[in-house]
Amino acid sequence: MRSTRPEIRNPVLMLPAARGIMALPIEQRRPLALLLRQLAADADQRAHDCWRRRKGFVAAYWRVVCTYCKHIARTLDPKPGRKEN
Repeated sequence: MRSTRPEIRNPVLMLPAARGIMALPIEQRRPLALLLRQLAADADQRAHDCWRRRKGFVAAYWRVVCTYCKHIARTLDPKPGRKEN
């Protein structure tokens, strides 16, 4: 069974700098999160293309880029599209 603890599901949250990120106002964090989600989508597409061309190591690299972009985006804006109270 997978843990529900946020810092286990998103290892970026364990980094000391993550507290600094989360201390920023949501108005500053949201645009960065959007850009990182777009970057993740681009990296994911590259991973699929590399895998299809039988370039496994390069596909793995792009998959890691995709994953960490998503982790950082979730650190910036855990619930995209919702208004902060």
